[in-house]
Amino acid sequence: MSNLELSEQELIRRNSLQKLRDLGINPYPANEFRINTSTKQIIDQYDPEKQNFQDVTLAGRLMNQRIMGKASFAEIQDESGRIQLYINRDEICPGEDKTFYNEVFKKLLDIGDIIGVTGYVFITQMGETSVHVKSLTLLSKSIRPLPVVKEKEGVLV
Repeated sequence: MSNLELSEQELIRRNSLQKLRDLGINPYPANEFRINTSTKQIIDQYDPEKQNFQDVTLAGRLMNQRIMGKASFAEIQDESGRIQLYINRDEICPGEDKTFYNEVFKKLLDIGDIIGVTGYVFITQMGETSVHVKSLTLLSKSIRPLPVVKEKEGVLV
């Protein structure tokens, strides 16, 4: 496939892929990433009074990002559903080097990329069950954009 056949989005994603490699990040690591829960389990069973789900490991597709300076919200989707993530720059980059947050998370990750996260569950001020991310791992870079699913009155068409 030549570059003439690639969409603008695919060209941007291939450029991000190369930048990840230039930063020494393997966009397709073969090592295993063990999860210990699912989004559905968290949504169905989290109880703030019990302080359960304080050490969770999840993996899923990045479905959106809302970047707000040194803190961000994102959403991942696994096989059972979606959950919001809270990501703080200083927590996923504890040392002086903030490249992983400033370059990788903010600029090089795209909707559809598969990521793994560890952290703990909490309820935001807006009342949404979320995962406070302590570490984030790129598991697979998505070169092609996800297809746009059309919805009409709550039903997929």
